[in-house]
Amino acid sequence: MQNNYNLDLAIRKIPDFPRPGILFYDITSILVNPEAFRYCIDKMISYYKNSGIDSIAAIESRGFLFASPLAIALKLPLVIIRKKGKLPGDTYSEDISLEYGVDTIEVHKEDIKKGMTFLLIDDLIATGGTLKGAINLLSKGEARVKEIFGVIGLPFLHYDTVLKGYKVTTLIDYHSE
Repeated sequence: MQNNYNLDLAIRKIPDFPRPGILFYDITSILVNPEAFRYCIDKMISYYKNSGIDSIAAIESRGFLFASPLAIALKLPLVIIRKKGKLPGDTYSEDISLEYGVDTIEVHKEDIKKGMTFLLIDDLIATGGTLKGAINLLSKGEARVKEIFGVIGLPFLHYDTVLKGYKVTTLIDYHSE
């Protein structure tokens, strides 16, 4: 495993996307770079191999890309959290506030067992609103989130306030737009 990979060089930054004034941090440039992608997965394995979690939950859709290889490596179940209407079974639902309105996320009820301990994964942590909604969603099945992981963190958007009380780990942080 590489310990000193410069992940910043692998992340494409796109100004004014999806609207003027936003600097978009594009993780697809990590995925097309096997060395960068391997670095991310190896770091995640090293962080969580002895963490005491028994399940992984990932948020649609880029969170799935990082959570899937981790779940395989750690031999843990992977629960997916999707936008409303994308899962065919009986679901728990949670409304989340976004900067442009309200959305709803869902998880299959049968995938959540009472007492499960989750690592919650997304590709990028900005305001923390979607992750907080996912925490609330999993708690409806009497499961709990032990830790949160994101490849990229934007602490200047104060996700620490929204996710207070949860251990949040990121591989790289950007401190301003």
